[in-house]
Amino acid sequence: MSVFRSGKNIYAQVIDDAQGVTLAAASTLDKELRSALKSGATQESAGAVGKLVAQRAVAAGVSQVVFDRGSYLYHGRVKALAEAAREGGLSF
Repeated sequence: MSVFRSGKNIYAQVIDDAQGVTLAAASTLDKELRSALKSGATQESAGAVGKLVAQRAVAAGVSQVVFDRGSYLYHGRVKALAEAAREGGLSF
């Protein structure tokens, strides 16, 4: 699972590196989340993205992932996304 964090939004995607395809993805720009969230730059919105990407990954048959936070510290929004994804059924 790869995470990208910008100043206004956060994105997460579950990627199969062997085949080079994205199995599940979610971001604060999704229609489902955009209307429910005040801003895409909060820990609450990152948690919502984590839950949504976990639901989509489990639906695609993925339960075990490797968490790739890139150059971002495991703190704040990245941590909130990771914890919500764990609660949603992903293990890493």
